[in-house]
Amino acid sequence: MLRTTVVGAGAMALPFTAWSAAYAAPAQNATGPYGPLQSANSHGIQLPAGFTSQIVARSRQAVPGTSYVWHDAPDGGAVFADDSGWIYVSNSEVGPSAGGGASRIAFDATGAVVGASRILSGTDTNCAGGRTPWHTWLSCEEVSRGRVWETYPFGGTAVARPAMGRFKHEAAAADPVRRVIYLTEDETDGRFYRFVPATWGDLSAGTLQVLVAGSATSGPFTWANVPDPDGSPTLTRRQVSGAKAFNGGEGCHYADDTVWFTTKGDNRVWQVNLASGTYELAYDDSLVSPGSAPLTGVDNITGSGSGDLYVAEDGGNMEICVITPDDTISVFLRITGQSGSEITGPAFTPAGDRLYFSSQRGTSGSSSGGITYCVTGPFRT
Repeated sequence: MLRTTVVGAGAMALPFTAWSAAYAAPAQNATGPYGPLQSANSHGIQLPAGFTSQIVARSRQAVPGTSYVWHDAPDGGAVFADDSGWIYVSNSEVGPSAGGGASRIAFDATGAVVGASRILSGTDTNCAGGRTPWHTWLSCEEVSRGRVWETYPFGGTAVARPAMGRFKHEAAAADPVRRVIYLTEDETDGRFYRFVPATWGDLSAGTLQVLVAGSATSGPFTWANVPDPDGSPTLTRRQVSGAKAFNGGEGCHYADDTVWFTTKGDNRVWQVNLASGTYELAYDDSLVSPGSAPLTGVDNITGSGSGDLYVAEDGGNMEICVITPDDTISVFLRITGQSGSEITGPAFTPAGDRLYFSSQRGTSGSSSGGITYCVTGPFRT
């Protein structure tokens, strides 16, 4: 099983009594839960029957219904529930002189845009990130000794969180059970970290830890403190002997005592089983059968209420693929005519019937050509 089933507080994982002795095979090709893709629609997107798409915003153009100009190179994103609708937050993966940072679009309960604005400015190459249970967005700088910035979609001034480490940050995922934040690192020998705040809900102080494990693709793991989260003069990933290296850490998602993260250098999705203290592969493109691997260039990842994982491609065939809890993988959507781009920022609305995401460089292949979409349909919730 790709995810652990839990019943009640403190319940044991099912159906296995000892996860450390039972690893599932990585996901294999199968017919998707929504059926085959249809012909490309007017937006150049192939979707299963019953699903529709719309363009929400374009880089360097005002978000429809507002005067706010959408940022270049839209990347990692998340949705936040609002009293009257929801907010979609998106990073801008460009440098500070080109408008790097993050923006928000507010929607009413019908999905109509009711506002848009900037929530972070002057930062460097903000790639992915993650939302917190206290409704802030962690925007991560993907540069050497980059920072995590805590931003406030509902109002407030963004602030850097250096205690979370200075390294080439990619994504973050909050675990409200263990009260930690998991962090990926986009280096060919990157590490997988967690930040343990001194006080849950306050990221100004705490302990940065790194995952320690063997060289295999499955097994037990432990956490070790990183002595100097500032990463200077010794880089954080080089400070702890035995810290497991991962080839190009990307997206990260937590649910049900499990955290998943992707590594683009080897096209893998890793599954960390937190209740049992073990890790394994949820997907590996070199182990897929029958036929060819549907998912390459693995990048951002999110999950639905049903437990399905949605993984976006950086390149590949410009697809979002779905990995189901019964270890199958299939293509959910494909963007055509945009081979010079990548898919970024997938995130579901609270009801689970809308999926937001972006094509970072759109049809132009340039950061100024980004397009942010919404797909609506009968998602499994």
